[in-house]
Formats: sequence, C-alpha cells, structure tokens
Amino acid sequence: MTRQLKLFIKSRFPFLVSLWRQVRYFSLRRKPPKQVFTEIYRGNKWGDKDSFSGPGSNLVQTEAVRRVLPLLIQELNCKSFLDVPCGDLFWMKLLEMDFEYIGGDIVDELIRENQRQYGSNSRKFIHVDLLQDELPKVDLVLCRDCLVHFSYKHIFRALKNIKSSGSTYLLTTTFVGRESNEDIPTGAWRPINLQLPPFGFPMPMKLIDEECPSDDYRDKHLGLWKTDDIPEF
Repeated sequence: MTRQLKLFIKSRFPFLVSLWRQVRYFSLRRKPPKQVFTEIYRGNKWGDKDSFSGPGSNLVQTEAVRRVLPLLIQELNCKSFLDVPCGDLFWMKLLEMDFEYIGGDIVDELIRENQRQYGSNSRKFIHVDLLQDELPKVDLVLCRDCLVHFSYKHIFRALKNIKSSGSTYLLTTTFVGRESNEDIPTGAWRPINLQLPPFGFPMPMKLIDEECPSDDYRDKHLGLWKTDDIPEF
C-alpha cells in the first residue's frame, strides 16, 4: 500500500483505520514480546526493502547517525558499547569500530546470522531479552528505535534493566517536539518524548538530530543521558 493511499484512507475513512488498529492491538496484546518481534523479523513486516529492522535502519535514515555516532563515542572515550536491539546490523556494520562491540537482540535467528557474518574478536552478538535478562556493563548503551515499540510497562522494565546494568551512558530515541505520550501494546509503534510524563527524563546531555527525511518525524533525535540520571520506575 502506497503512502498516498494510506493518507487517502486515513482522511476519508478514519473509522476503518481505528478498527484496524484495535484489531491489531488486540492481537499484539495476546503475544509475548519474543514472539511479536520474531514474527516481525521473519515476515519483514516493517516493510523495508533493504533492512529487516525496518525503514529506520536503512542508509537514508541513518546517514546523520552514522556521521555523528563515531564522534560521540570518541568524545566519551567509550571502550565498550552495547547495541540493543542490534537488528540485522544493516547500517551499524559500516562503522569503524575500535572498541568492544556487543550486539544484543531477542530474535534468535538474527543473533546467529549476525555472529556468522560479522562476529570477530572485538564484535560479538548475544541473545538478550531487554525486559528481563541481565545486561553487560558497558560504557555506552545504544537503544535506538526500540522503546517506541514498547508499552509503558515494558519501557519502564527496559529502562530499569539498563540502569541496573551499571553502564555509564544511555543513548536512545526521543521525539523532542511531541507534547504528549500515549500507551500502546508492545510491537506497535508511536513516537515518544522521554522528557514528558510518564517518563520524566531530565534534559539530555546531548542530542543527535537524526535529520529524518519525513516531515512527520523531523523531531526525531537520539538523546544521551547518564544511566544514573534515568528516573526510577
């Protein structure tokens, strides 16, 4: 379905959009997160022609991140880096890495394939459930395009887990122009502003403008916080 057709249906038949959303949300609420994200991966349900991790992971939408992230890692003197969820490594594999890289994901097939293709002495991959598994302690945790797919309950659980890891910094997605947040079932999507309720993050130490090409998401950024400054949930 083209973007133009989606916009037409949304404007002319909003009740159909609402009905479809409720049916989809009901289905997602009945499944555990691992099943949800495994089915998305296997069916390429985010529909990007380049990356199974969705359009947010293609080379167009990661251009600014790929340019700025290495500079931030150098500035913070990071020697260890956890990328969770790492997805299919479509854009991350292009970065020069002179640090210990750990890619974590809940989808087993992704981890096996990433380890086969990209594993090395300085780059390893682990199966990890961000909601409940113990995370390695690192200098920087990158959690990009993840919390936007979680329910409030699961966002709180993931943030608590990251904070408990003892890692130094968290770099994660936030939409700085949003004026409110909404809850969804895990596996759906919506933008979130982490400085607003119910999250209440302080001002970030740094913001990376992702320069999203879509007019609807020009406020998409990666925000940097010390994990000690993440609120308690």
